[in-house]
Amino acid sequence: MDAFIRNDQFNFISYQTQVLINGHAAVNDLGVLQALRALVRDKVMDLFEEPGSQETNLIEKITDIKDSNHAEEYLEELKEYVIPFYSVNEKALKKMFPKVKKLRVPDLKGMDYKALSYLGWNDFGQESKYIVANVDGKLKGIKGTFKNSSKKGLCTICHTFSEVGLFVSQSKKTSQGTFVKKGNYICQDSMECNGKLKGLDKLDDFIERVNH
Repeated sequence: MDAFIRNDQFNFISYQTQVLINGHAAVNDLGVLQALRALVRDKVMDLFEEPGSQETNLIEKITDIKDSNHAEEYLEELKEYVIPFYSVNEKALKKMFPKVKKLRVPDLKGMDYKALSYLGWNDFGQESKYIVANVDGKLKGIKGTFKNSSKKGLCTICHTFSEVGLFVSQSKKTSQGTFVKKGNYICQDSMECNGKLKGLDKLDDFIERVNH
């Protein structure tokens, strides 16, 4: 069976396992638990358009989860079928940011690509943040200034409250030939942000805004 689960879908499934754990800890009514299992199953199945029989059998194992140990085993099995983010090297990253003379790249060898929906890293010395994301089937590099905030806020990408900073990108307005700056508060830690993503809508909206 080939990998068929995106990182954000895996995160959503992981969240649903916690829903089941909490349900079993708080409820004794078998009817209520059966309804909860059915609801979780439907939510997870809705993530996939046309899963095959093998994929369906694997996904439906989630309804057997009652405690955290079982959930860990299930998610460990599921992790094998997570689609990794595009593997990139330093040369490829430098091509995406040709105007940056001394690009500081992250530790690519130690990167867990299965835990990524996008690649993001900070250059605190230059007060910059770099993001590499899938845009229409191709990798796109986006650079912006980045200043940490002293308060927690809502991240534009993962839509959860976390330690955020202001990411300001600059794009050229073709009709007038002027540059336009666009600011968004996003997670300071991109790996943490990737771990909280439970869908791609917010990420796609963010990329669309800063890319035009």
